[in-house]
Amino acid sequence: MGAGARAAPGARPDARLGAKKKGEASRTVEDIGPGEDLMREHGVLRRALLVYGEVSRRLETGAEFEPGALSKTAQLIRAFVEDYHERQEEEMVFPRFERANKLVELVSVLRAQHQAGRKVTERVQSLAVPAAVKDPGRRRQLRAQLLSFIRMYEPHASREDTVLFPALHDIVSRSEYEALGEDFERRERQVFGEDGFEHAVAQIDAIEKSLGIEDLAQFTPQA
Repeated sequence: MGAGARAAPGARPDARLGAKKKGEASRTVEDIGPGEDLMREHGVLRRALLVYGEVSRRLETGAEFEPGALSKTAQLIRAFVEDYHERQEEEMVFPRFERANKLVELVSVLRAQHQAGRKVTERVQSLAVPAAVKDPGRRRQLRAQLLSFIRMYEPHASREDTVLFPALHDIVSRSEYEALGEDFERRERQVFGEDGFEHAVAQIDAIEKSLGIEDLAQFTPQA
């Protein structure tokens, strides 16, 4: 991720920090910026929300599912989304907007939602066990927690992707933007070693397969 990541397919040339511009020396590595990096990590979150939605459906209908798939998803959310991705936002992105007095209301809500999400994750982890899944009352509690997480994070991630992250370009210089991407890369290596994002994608991919929802075509509406 960050400065060491390969440019995302289809990325605009001006979104690549390594793209050569007039008067600038060319660089050997094509990079994606920190905003784009955070958006990419939201892809992992959105796939986790898909798992939560599928498990919620099965809880409602009484269909079977492996509780381990849910507990693994909650653990991925805790480790990759909350303890890593959100910490980067809270420590390296939000303060820049607060210092610039830009989008401060939005940042305040986003911070509060991070805290609320961590509490929901704790509840999900406590309920994502075979004994709880077999109990009708606790099944209802678990489904309510999953739905509340989905309801909050779908607009949360969308607002960050369409409002907050693009606005980074307006409050920091190009050099600071690039340095922020390098900070992200260092943090990733410290937390996960190499290929933290790729490992998270592999984890959510395996979870989707265990639930039988890995085939994208199944979500296409039928005429």
